[in-house]
Amino acid sequence: VQLQASGGGSVQPGGSLRLSCEASGNIFRINAWGWYRQAPGKEREFVAGIGSSGLSRLSADSVKGRFTISRDNAKNTVYLQMNSLKPEDTAVYYCAARRAGSNWSVNGMDYWGKGTLVTVSS
Repeated sequence: VQLQASGGGSVQPGGSLRLSCEASGNIFRINAWGWYRQAPGKEREFVAGIGSSGLSRLSADSVKGRFTISRDNAKNTVYLQMNSLKPEDTAVYYCAARRAGSNWSVNGMDYWGKGTLVTVSS
């Protein structure tokens, strides 16, 4: 499974961005998809996740009400819509996927894409 994230950029506080993660390869193996982020000097953390059916979703408390994860099965793509961005959202964002289980920790994911940088600054 290969994951390609895109959509990062620079935005002012209060702005919006949509990240995309296009998947290729043996996608049928995947049971869940997630977005993670890593700010400078900090550990990588979970942001949002979605099950393979698209019915099960969850997000970190820090982004609830502002970020929404979704997927388009026809395009093999997972999205992260980010609204009301704050400077503390500045980070490299990674998409990830796992084959089984329900562990949303970084160690629970099997596949990772290269990150895309999001910078929120005035």
